[in-house]
Amino acid sequence: MNIFILRHGIAVERGTEGFEKDSERPLTAKGKRQLRKSAAAMKRMKLRFDMILSSPYERARQTAEIVAEELKLKKRLKFSDTLKSESDPQTMIGEISLLKPMPKNLLLVGHEPYLSHLISGLVSGNGALAIDFKKGGLCKLELEKSGGAARAQLAWLLTPKLMREMA
Repeated sequence: MNIFILRHGIAVERGTEGFEKDSERPLTAKGKRQLRKSAAAMKRMKLRFDMILSSPYERARQTAEIVAEELKLKKRLKFSDTLKSESDPQTMIGEISLLKPMPKNLLLVGHEPYLSHLISGLVSGNGALAIDFKKGGLCKLELEKSGGAARAQLAWLLTPKLMREMA
């Protein structure tokens, strides 16, 4: 199984008037433009996802919707409270293992530092792996089950700048 992890795009700053709740902060116009270019890069890379799971927070939801729209995968988009920034990444690891049918290519959309902890947990088994995961960055993990434990190999981590250059 391949797990692709996408950090939401550039959002309005915390404390911006009208968006006092963190969960309501939307993407900026620049964030939306950058994500469209990232989605174009995903298209050029011929990435396809059997399922897209996103945090329900506005900026992540908008990120997932842009990707789903650009890749014509709207029907594969679902939202999971397990991807909220304050959730425990270990819960998502358990949720992934219960997916039926198991997707070959899964895209997760969420927040930092949650996503770095999730990647670290899947790759190293703990949260100690330091990752500089930029807004709009995309990571690919190759997941294998061995002896009942899920372990992943980090295949690549693309910055938003690299993705824009690929678009």
